Amino acid sequence: MLIKSISGIRGTIGGSPGEALTPPDVVKFATGYALWVKEASGSENPVVVIGRDARISGSMMSLLVSSTLNSLGVDVVDLGLSTTPTVELAVPELDANGGIILTASHNPKNWNALKLLNSAGEFLSKAAGERVLELAETPTEFSEVDHLGKTSRDDSWIKWHVDHVIGLELVNADLIRSAGLKVAVDGINSSGGIAIPLLLESMGVEVIKVHCDPDGEFAHNPEPLPAHLIDLSSAVVENRCSLGISVDPDVDRLCFVSEDGSFFGEEYTLVAVADYVLSKTPGNTVSNMSSTRALSIVTEKHGETYTASAVGEVNVVEAIRATNAIIGGEGNGGIIYPTSHAGRDALIGVGLFLTHLVEQGVSCSELRNTYPDFVICKDKIELPESGVEEALEKLVENHPEAEINTIDGVKFDLNGGWVHLRRSNTEPIIRVYAEASTEDTANALARRFKSELLNLL
Repeated sequence: MLIKSISGIRGTIGGSPGEALTPPDVVKFATGYALWVKEASGSENPVVVIGRDARISGSMMSLLVSSTLNSLGVDVVDLGLSTTPTVELAVPELDANGGIILTASHNPKNWNALKLLNSAGEFLSKAAGERVLELAETPTEFSEVDHLGKTSRDDSWIKWHVDHVIGLELVNADLIRSAGLKVAVDGINSSGGIAIPLLLESMGVEVIKVHCDPDGEFAHNPEPLPAHLIDLSSAVVENRCSLGISVDPDVDRLCFVSEDGSFFGEEYTLVAVADYVLSKTPGNTVSNMSSTRALSIVTEKHGETYTASAVGEVNVVEAIRATNAIIGGEGNGGIIYPTSHAGRDALIGVGLFLTHLVEQGVSCSELRNTYPDFVICKDKIELPESGVEEALEKLVENHPEAEINTIDGVKFDLNGGWVHLRRSNTEPIIRVYAEASTEDTANALARRFKSELLNLL
C-alpha cells in the first residue's frame, strides 16, 4: 500500500514501486521535497532536519533520505532516533529550511512515511504539498560532486526538548517533584520509551517502564487505545502507580491510565490540559470536528469560545491562528500548545497535565470525574473505488432532522449525539465516529449510520 498526499508519503515496506513504500519511492519523493525546499528558500544549499521513530525500517529510510537530499546539494542535520515534536522544534531553532520526520505514526510496524515540514517546523500547506508531489514527477538534474550536501549528526535534541518543556511557564516541575509521583510508561518500544521517561525523571518522578526498549518491535498495536494498553493498565495497578502514560511511536499522541487501571480516555487528554491552561491564561480553544464536545463545555465554563476545525493537524493549526486560541489539538490525544510551537506534542501534554493533577490535589480518576462524561465510538469502512460523495449526499438527504457540517466529510449533529463520516488522511478507509452520553448509544449511532452508508455505496 502506498498513499501519496499533501501531508507526506506513507506506505508499507516491501513490494513493488508505486504499490508499496520502496527505496525508489523514497528517493523519488525525497527528491521532490529537496527541489521544493530549494525553490521555497531560494537557496542552492538549504538545510533540512531529519529524525525518525524506532521502526525497523527507520534506519534504512534515514540513509535513503539523507543521501537523496545530499545528492541535490541539501545539507542534513540528522537527529537520529527522535520524536515528531522534537524535529518540529529543532527546525526553527536551527534556522533550517525544512524538516522530514520518518514515521508512520500509529500505523503498524510494517508501515513507514515521510512527514514533511516547512521552515517553521510545521506541516506543509496544501499548496506546498501539491508542489512537492508535482516536483517528484519531474525530470531532475542532480548536483555535481563539488556541490553535494553534507550530513551531520546531532542526538542532543530530545534532552533539549525536555529542558524546553520544563522551562514553560505553566509547567511547574518543582511542584511535580514535591508530589512523589510514580508513573508507568508504555513507549511501544519506540522513541517515547526514551523521551517520556527522561522528561519524568527530570521532574523527580519515579518511572516504571513498560515496552520502552526502542527496537521497533512494537509490543502491541501502536494506536494508544484501551484494547491495546492492557500491559500498561496492569503495571499501574501492580506497582501502585499514580497513573500510567502511553504515547504512539512518534510521540505526538498522549493518553493516560488512572491509578485504578481505568482509562482516562484519549479524548480527555486535551480536555484536562485545556481546563488547566484556561484556568491560567484567557483564550479560545480548537479541536477537530471528530473530537469530544466536552472541550466546548469546559471552554464555555471559562467564558471562552470553542471552534471545531476540519480533521488534520494543519487544519487545527489554521483554526488556532484564525481564532487566536491559547490551546488546541485533536481528540486522539494530540495537544497543540502554540505558546511553545504549532504541533502536537506529548511531552508538553505530560508537563501540563501533571502540573494540573498535582495542583488540584486529586487522583487521576477523581480528576477525570470532574469532566462531562461522553463516549466516542470509532469505526471504519473500507474505502470503495467510487461513489463515496454521492452516497454521503444521499445520506444527508435522508436525515433532515440533523444539523449538517460538511467542512470535512459530513457530520450529523442529532439530539442524542453526533456522527461524523469522512475519508481518512492516512489510510484507505472511511472513518465513522459517533459520540453520545453512553457507550451503547454511541455504538448504536455508529452502527446505524455505517449500515446506511454501506447500503448507499
